[in-house]
Amino acid sequence: MIEKVLKGRNIKQALRQTVANKGAAGVDKMPVSVLKDYFQSEQAQLFTKIVNHKYLPKPIRGVEIPKPDGKTRLLGVPTVIDRTLQQAVNQTIAPMFEVEFHPNSYGFRPERNAQQAVQQSQKNIEGGYKRIVEIDLKSFFDEVDHAILLQLLYKKVKCPTTLRLIRLWLRTPIEINGKLTKRRKGTPQGSPLSPLLSNILLHELDKYLESKGAKFVRYADDFSIYCKDKGKARKIGNEVFLFLKDKLKLPINRAKSGIRNPSTFQILGHGFTSSFEKGSKGVFQLIVTEKSWKKLKAEIKEITRKTAPYSFEERIRKLKLLQRGWLNYFRLGNIASKLKTIDGWIRNRIRYCIWTD
Repeated sequence: MIEKVLKGRNIKQALRQTVANKGAAGVDKMPVSVLKDYFQSEQAQLFTKIVNHKYLPKPIRGVEIPKPDGKTRLLGVPTVIDRTLQQAVNQTIAPMFEVEFHPNSYGFRPERNAQQAVQQSQKNIEGGYKRIVEIDLKSFFDEVDHAILLQLLYKKVKCPTTLRLIRLWLRTPIEINGKLTKRRKGTPQGSPLSPLLSNILLHELDKYLESKGAKFVRYADDFSIYCKDKGKARKIGNEVFLFLKDKLKLPINRAKSGIRNPSTFQILGHGFTSSFEKGSKGVFQLIVTEKSWKKLKAEIKEITRKTAPYSFEERIRKLKLLQRGWLNYFRLGNIASKLKTIDGWIRNRIRYCIWTD
């Protein structure tokens, strides 16, 4: 398999993807702009080290990203060389697992997206499954058990060299404020392999839910289970809790987990409200959650902040990009009236750019 990973065409595709993704430099400060030149001059030596099991990845650079709730999320930034190699491995092994992934898994998969997950959730609710079990996995990407994950990988990836690379990337220490911290569990967010590895592990949950005959929707580590009555919801919720705890070694955030009804349930930034039109009993409209609206306003505020180092043209360009991405993501929601309010607010921000944050 390592021959496929290091094959010229596969590496060229991985290089293109890494350069297209841009991203920050790792601990070695090498930018993506010099990546192609590096592989042209050092590729043979690099591949020899990999094949002879002499290659060792550099530490991951830890970067804290602010969250809407004021907290931070730790991202792991591998070097651009390791990102390219991980992308090459991902391109090689992903098709082997993709053919078995469950149709109700929508995150980080080809031709699948968040909108499809939201639509499936709406279909379940309108089909009478209005008791929704929502289970929040506590810091999922930080809690992935390496031993369980590697066992799942070994079932399909028999190449010792490829497995060695994945194991090394999982165990590579992370550098935070100049200090190295060992990693004995978790997959760093920011790694090209991380989404695939998360789906490989949580595919075990998908199989378990299918064996129980449960209706569910999963987008990466965000999943919900749909039942017709509260008793069944409580039963499957308890069973899934034990499965995650005992089989996958994944902790659950109890405070954010529970049984919801459509009016209190949210999925991927969307909520549900009953349609009161005549003849539409049991039909629900999609809305955008208040949290998502607040996030949009915060991003607009940052772009139009008076002290932001942007020209007028740059502000407009950034606003258009934000608008296009936001509208595309929430295109299924009932957002027309709220957008008019936001539009007027944006116009005032652009006109004066003098508000104090």
